[in-house]
Amino acid sequence: MRGGLIGLCFTSALVAASAAVTTAAAEESAKPDDNLNAVLWDQTAVEARGNALAAFALARIRLDQALADPSWTAAPAEQTGDFKNFPPAIVLDVDDTLLNTSNYQAWNVKAGTRFTPETWTQYVKAQIDTPIAGAVEFTQYAASKGVKVFYVTNRTKEEEEPTVQLMTKLGFPTGGNVDTFLSAKEQPDWKSAKGTRRAVIAKDYRILLLVGDNFGDFTDAYKGTPEEREKVFAENAARWGHDWIVIANPTYGSFESAPYKGDYKLSVEEQRKLKLEALKSWDGK
Repeated sequence: MRGGLIGLCFTSALVAASAAVTTAAAEESAKPDDNLNAVLWDQTAVEARGNALAAFALARIRLDQALADPSWTAAPAEQTGDFKNFPPAIVLDVDDTLLNTSNYQAWNVKAGTRFTPETWTQYVKAQIDTPIAGAVEFTQYAASKGVKVFYVTNRTKEEEEPTVQLMTKLGFPTGGNVDTFLSAKEQPDWKSAKGTRRAVIAKDYRILLLVGDNFGDFTDAYKGTPEEREKVFAENAARWGHDWIVIANPTYGSFESAPYKGDYKLSVEEQRKLKLEALKSWDGK
């Protein structure tokens, strides 16, 4: 009997020790992530939803103004020639402009991983995104006004079908006999920069608004240092809130890679060092 008790105690001790090792390993793998607060804001902050609702409310006002002004275009670089009598259209990004992808960002935070094309495609195919607040209603409003709604996304051709399926299910308007989903790599010259795709739309439509969460949703001059980006931003000062509507996204984007010039070969530590150097700080005095 005593031997059995000793064996039982020994087994219990082994289980407890194993659990402690597992917990310690989990804690070690869950290292602090720079994106934690941003993802928390994206998923839980009422301020995030309020910000998006305000942006789409402004977009409705600007849309009505644009429809009444035949000279209005949101794509000055791509919209050339006599476009006044073209049918109206709006161009919107998808990820974190219309669909909230924070579940993927949260997975990376919790798992201690980073974006990869493979895991991203797997995530897209799971079709678990939810709409950004006000997004469905705004696109439906635009469609009700006879405006063609185009989605210019850097999701790839492989990811387009599950994206269209989900967005249709959520109530986003589709193009009928017009292909309104313009995905990256769908054509040879459709790369991450979106100007070539905006130009395709501008051949047949008057683009009234651009809506996005990243600088690249509005201009192809979105890369460069923070100072270079600031210069491009200032050059387009009249467009922000007028025909270019921004949805806030603190979780990722070209802003994050600007301090290290988009060099993703750098380690996380090297990237963080350059981001810290880009901050303007109080000296504590």
